[in-house]
Amino acid sequence: MIAKFPREIQEFSRAFVQLQLKRHEADYDPEATMYKSAALANIAIVETVIKEFSNVPLKHRRAFAAWVMFKKRN
Repeated sequence: MIAKFPREIQEFSRAFVQLQLKRHEADYDPEATMYKSAALANIAIVETVIKEFSNVPLKHRRAFAAWVMFKKRN
């Protein structure tokens, strides 16, 4: 279903999932190694996907928000 949304929303969704996984690793894996350069690269990714997401027409952003909130979960 995510494929039906504009590319910018798809990229926002993918980035959110990937960065959330990295956040969980940083928070819960005591052996994880984090580098400042990687954190700065991730910040740049976030800034880009949020900017692009913000430029998508409001109707698509609202539809995405509704889809995320009410998506059937298995």
